[in-house]
Amino acid sequence: MGIVEKIKEIEEEMARTQKNKATEYHLGLLKAKLARYRAQLLEPTSKSGGAGTGFDVQKSGDARVALIGFPSVGKSTLLSKCTHTQSESAAYEFTTLTAIPGVLEYQGARIQLLDLPGIVEGASEGRGRGRQVVATAKTADLILIMLDATKSEEQRRLLEIELDAVGIRLNKKRPDVVFKRKTTGGITINKTVPLTKTDEKTIRTILASYKLHNCDVMIREDITTDEFIDVLIGTRKYIPCLYVYNKIDAISLERMDQLAREDHTVVISCEMGLNIDYLIEKIWEELDLVKVYTKKRGVHPDLEDPVCLRKGATVETVCNGIHRSLAANFRYALVWGKSSKFSPHAQKVGLNHHVLDEDVVSIFTK
Repeated sequence: MGIVEKIKEIEEEMARTQKNKATEYHLGLLKAKLARYRAQLLEPTSKSGGAGTGFDVQKSGDARVALIGFPSVGKSTLLSKCTHTQSESAAYEFTTLTAIPGVLEYQGARIQLLDLPGIVEGASEGRGRGRQVVATAKTADLILIMLDATKSEEQRRLLEIELDAVGIRLNKKRPDVVFKRKTTGGITINKTVPLTKTDEKTIRTILASYKLHNCDVMIREDITTDEFIDVLIGTRKYIPCLYVYNKIDAISLERMDQLAREDHTVVISCEMGLNIDYLIEKIWEELDLVKVYTKKRGVHPDLEDPVCLRKGATVETVCNGIHRSLAANFRYALVWGKSSKFSPHAQKVGLNHHVLDEDVVSIFTK
């Protein structure tokens, strides 16, 4: 029996099993098995695979945004509208067959937009090059799920299932659980909050199914069984996501208003160019980038070309963003802006100082 058949068999058994206090241990074991088989399915079967076309796209710019959706929802048209890249678009499905990158320039930042081929149901099991598509999506800083506003909500649910199956968690935070293997001493479980969605017995059963008999587990939030399995596997990606409904010019005003009020949702029309500017603003907001301006000694700061970094970046990250030799020869830096203790005056800082949005940094070397 192949892995796909084993996965289907477990899914069927889970659907048949009633959810109650007596069956939660059995369901926990099934979920652990399912996660293990899915991880095996995503691993390449042979070490020497053939060369892929278009999917080995080098990460460039300050952030990467992946466009995911079923065929013919307007991904290529959106890429052409937002960037200077022309991605082939036509009235038939599967026009895009490889990953096509484009660069969106906004507020001094260069954001890489990736137009991925349309995925089909069963993509997580390898159908229609789906495995390459979702593997590329794992490298993104933000996922844009493109949906057709004229079709049912089922399309959104199916895409979420496919991404969940390959270990991509949308708009979720990593569970606050610390898991540490050890050589002896058995299993130690400590928790700082009461567990209402799972219990210690289920956690021990899952650990045993993964052949983990000596480890320390520290739980700091009320987690579910699935979240605990995610922590054990350790390869899950937690990526922010925006749901983009295209073709709003073909639906009623009431339906459009209803869609626009949903969380993490933007409504657009690529054909008529409606709301594209707002979508770009939302992409910038979700990426949560920090802009830092550089300043040479005795000169005004360069406000035209900022260094764009992830939130939580330090002066060392700024040095590496300018040139890799700067950090090695670093003496000190002067920082003006929100992160300076003496704002509006400068603060003398070291490499570990955290910078904030729109700070001005002047670096002094040996």
